[in-house]
Amino acid sequence: MNLQLRDLKKLRWPLAVFLALLAIGGLIAFEARETARQSAAERTAVAARHRQAELRLQQVRTEEQETKEKSAVFLQLTAAGIIGEEKRLEWTELLRQIQTQLRLPGMSYEFAPQTSAGTAESDYRFYASPMKIRLQLLHEEDLLGFIGALQNQAKALVLVRSCTLLRPPGTAAPGIALTADCDMDWITIRGAGNQAKQP
Repeated sequence: MNLQLRDLKKLRWPLAVFLALLAIGGLIAFEARETARQSAAERTAVAARHRQAELRLQQVRTEEQETKEKSAVFLQLTAAGIIGEEKRLEWTELLRQIQTQLRLPGMSYEFAPQTSAGTAESDYRFYASPMKIRLQLLHEEDLLGFIGALQNQAKALVLVRSCTLLRPPGTAAPGIALTADCDMDWITIRGAGNQAKQP
Protein backbone atom coordinates (compact mmCIF):
# COMPACT_ATOMS: atom_id res chain seq x y z
CA MET A 1 0.00 0.00 0.00
CA ASN A 2 1.45 3.32 -1.08
CA LEU A 3 0.84 6.53 0.80
CA GLN A 4 0.13 9.47 -1.38
CA LEU A 5 0.40 13.15 -0.62
CA ARG A 6 -3.31 13.50 -0.09
CA ASP A 7 -3.19 10.63 2.42
CA LEU A 8 -0.46 12.43 4.37
CA LYS A 9 -2.57 15.58 4.36
CA LYS A 10 -5.41 13.58 5.87
CA LEU A 11 -3.06 12.16 8.55
CA ARG A 12 -1.39 15.42 9.51
CA TRP A 13 -3.86 16.28 12.27
CA PRO A 14 -3.87 12.83 13.83
CA LEU A 15 -0.05 12.82 13.62
CA ALA A 16 0.10 16.25 15.23
CA VAL A 17 -2.24 15.09 18.00
CA PHE A 18 -0.14 11.91 18.43
CA LEU A 19 3.10 13.92 18.66
CA ALA A 20 1.50 16.35 21.11
CA LEU A 21 0.23 13.47 23.24
CA LEU A 22 3.67 11.86 23.07
CA ALA A 23 5.28 15.12 24.21
CA ILE A 24 2.72 15.51 27.01
CA GLY A 25 3.31 11.89 28.09
CA GLY A 26 7.05 12.52 28.14
CA LEU A 27 6.56 15.65 30.24
CA ILE A 28 4.29 13.76 32.64
CA ALA A 29 6.83 10.93 32.96
CA PHE A 30 9.64 13.43 33.53
CA GLU A 31 7.58 15.30 36.11
CA ALA A 32 6.72 12.02 37.87
CA ARG A 33 10.39 11.02 38.00
CA GLU A 34 11.36 14.47 39.31
CA THR A 35 8.61 14.35 41.94
CA ALA A 36 9.73 10.86 43.00
CA ARG A 37 13.36 12.06 43.22
CA GLN A 38 12.38 15.08 45.32
CA SER A 39 10.20 12.90 47.56
CA ALA A 40 13.07 10.46 48.09
CA ALA A 41 15.43 13.35 48.89
CA GLU A 42 12.91 14.78 51.35
CA ARG A 43 12.44 11.37 53.00
CA THR A 44 16.22 11.03 53.33
CA ALA A 45 16.49 14.52 54.83
CA VAL A 46 13.62 13.85 57.25
CA ALA A 47 15.20 10.53 58.28
CA ALA A 48 18.56 12.28 58.82
CA ARG A 49 16.91 14.98 60.94
CA HIS A 50 15.08 12.29 62.90
CA ARG A 51 18.35 10.42 63.57
CA GLN A 52 20.03 13.67 64.64
CA ALA A 53 17.14 14.43 66.97
CA GLU A 54 17.34 10.93 68.47
CA LEU A 55 21.11 11.23 68.95
CA ARG A 56 20.71 14.64 70.57
CA LEU A 57 17.96 13.33 72.85
CA GLN A 58 20.13 10.37 73.83
CA GLN A 59 23.05 12.75 74.51
CA VAL A 60 20.84 14.99 76.66
CA ARG A 61 19.62 11.96 78.64
CA THR A 62 23.20 10.77 79.13
CA GLU A 63 24.32 14.23 80.27
CA GLU A 64 21.32 14.45 82.60
CA GLN A 65 22.19 11.06 84.15
CA GLU A 66 25.85 12.07 84.55
CA THR A 67 24.79 15.35 86.18
CA LYS A 68 22.53 13.47 88.60
CA GLU A 69 25.32 11.04 89.48
CA LYS A 70 27.86 13.84 89.98
CA SER A 71 25.36 15.78 92.10
CA ALA A 72 24.75 12.70 94.26
CA VAL A 73 28.51 12.20 94.74
CA PHE A 74 28.95 15.91 95.53
CA LEU A 75 26.18 15.77 98.14
CA GLN A 76 27.69 12.64 99.71
CA LEU A 77 31.15 14.26 99.88
CA THR A 78 29.66 17.44 101.32
CA ALA A 79 27.69 15.49 103.93
CA ALA A 80 30.85 13.56 104.86
CA GLY A 81 32.72 16.85 105.34
CA ILE A 82 35.27 16.03 102.63
CA ILE A 83 34.42 19.13 100.59
CA GLY A 84 35.54 22.32 102.30
CA GLU A 85 38.39 23.64 104.41
CA GLU A 86 40.43 21.33 106.61
CA LYS A 87 39.01 21.05 110.13
CA ARG A 88 42.08 20.33 112.27
CA LEU A 89 40.43 21.25 115.55
CA GLU A 90 37.60 18.77 114.89
CA TRP A 91 40.16 16.19 113.74
CA THR A 92 42.18 16.46 116.95
CA GLU A 93 39.00 16.18 119.04
CA LEU A 94 38.02 13.09 117.04
CA LEU A 95 41.43 11.50 117.61
CA ARG A 96 41.08 11.95 121.38
CA GLN A 97 37.50 10.72 121.30
CA ILE A 98 38.44 7.50 119.47
CA GLN A 99 41.39 6.97 121.82
CA THR A 100 38.99 7.22 124.77
CA GLN A 101 36.38 4.94 123.15
CA LEU A 102 38.95 2.23 122.42
CA ARG A 103 40.76 2.77 125.75
CA LEU A 104 44.15 3.06 124.10
CA PRO A 105 46.92 3.58 126.67
CA GLY A 106 48.68 6.33 124.73
CA MET A 107 48.66 8.40 121.55
CA SER A 108 50.78 11.18 120.08
CA TYR A 109 50.47 12.78 116.66
CA GLU A 110 51.69 15.65 114.52
CA PHE A 111 50.12 17.28 111.47
CA ALA A 112 52.37 18.61 108.69
CA PRO A 113 51.41 21.64 106.59
CA GLN A 114 48.65 21.01 104.08
CA THR A 115 49.73 20.54 100.46
CA SER A 116 47.96 20.42 97.12
CA ALA A 117 47.45 16.81 96.06
CA GLY A 118 46.15 17.32 92.52
CA THR A 119 46.15 19.47 89.41
CA ALA A 120 43.95 22.50 88.76
CA GLU A 121 42.55 21.08 85.51
CA SER A 122 39.10 20.62 87.05
CA ASP A 123 36.90 22.94 89.11
CA TYR A 124 38.07 21.25 92.33
CA ARG A 125 41.44 20.46 93.86
CA PHE A 126 42.51 17.84 96.37
CA TYR A 127 44.50 18.87 99.45
CA ALA A 128 46.41 16.52 101.73
CA SER A 129 47.15 17.17 105.40
CA PRO A 130 49.87 14.62 106.31
CA MET A 131 49.89 13.25 109.84
CA LYS A 132 52.31 11.06 111.78
CA ILE A 133 50.72 9.23 114.67
CA ARG A 134 52.05 6.86 117.35
CA LEU A 135 49.60 4.63 119.15
CA GLN A 136 50.17 2.46 122.21
CA LEU A 137 48.03 -0.64 121.80
CA LEU A 138 46.88 -3.54 123.93
CA HIS A 139 46.72 -5.84 120.87
CA GLU A 140 46.75 -5.73 117.05
CA GLU A 141 42.97 -5.34 116.71
CA ASP A 142 43.18 -1.96 118.44
CA LEU A 143 45.00 -0.58 115.40
CA LEU A 144 42.36 -1.88 112.98
CA GLY A 145 39.59 -0.56 115.22
CA PHE A 146 41.27 2.85 115.45
CA ILE A 147 41.76 3.17 111.68
CA GLY A 148 38.21 1.97 110.96
CA ALA A 149 36.66 4.43 113.41
CA LEU A 150 38.81 7.25 112.08
CA GLN A 151 37.90 6.60 108.44
CA ASN A 152 34.19 6.28 109.28
CA GLN A 153 33.90 9.38 111.46
CA ALA A 154 36.47 11.86 110.12
CA LYS A 155 35.27 14.87 108.13
CA ALA A 156 37.93 14.10 105.53
CA LEU A 157 39.07 11.16 103.49
CA VAL A 158 41.72 9.47 105.67
CA LEU A 159 44.28 7.48 103.69
CA VAL A 160 46.72 5.27 105.56
CA ARG A 161 50.11 5.42 103.83
CA SER A 162 51.98 3.07 106.13
CA CYS A 163 51.89 1.53 109.60
CA THR A 164 54.66 -0.20 111.52
CA LEU A 165 53.92 -2.36 114.56
CA LEU A 166 56.67 -2.76 117.17
CA ARG A 167 56.86 -4.60 120.46
CA PRO A 168 58.04 -2.15 123.08
CA PRO A 169 61.15 -2.94 125.13
CA GLY A 170 60.76 -4.61 128.52
CA THR A 171 60.84 -1.21 130.23
CA ALA A 172 57.50 -0.13 128.68
CA ALA A 173 54.51 0.58 130.87
CA PRO A 174 52.49 -2.49 131.92
CA GLY A 175 49.60 -3.37 129.62
CA ILE A 176 51.20 -1.94 126.47
CA ALA A 177 51.74 -4.85 124.10
CA LEU A 178 52.45 -2.98 120.86
CA THR A 179 53.37 0.42 119.47
CA ALA A 180 52.09 1.49 116.03
CA ASP A 181 53.76 4.26 114.00
CA CYS A 182 51.56 5.33 111.08
CA ASP A 183 51.69 7.89 108.29
CA MET A 184 48.28 9.13 107.13
CA ASP A 185 46.90 11.77 104.78
CA TRP A 186 43.71 13.67 105.56
CA ILE A 187 42.28 14.55 102.12
CA THR A 188 39.87 17.44 101.59
CA ILE A 189 38.48 18.96 98.39
CA ARG A 190 38.00 22.63 97.58
CA GLY A 191 37.27 24.77 94.54
CA ALA A 192 40.37 25.29 92.38
CA GLY A 193 40.08 29.06 92.84
CA ASN A 194 40.48 28.84 96.63
CA GLN A 195 43.94 29.05 98.12
CA ALA A 196 45.06 26.39 100.54
CA LYS A 197 45.34 27.68 104.08
CA GLN A 198 48.48 26.69 105.85
CA PRO A 199 48.18 25.77 109.53
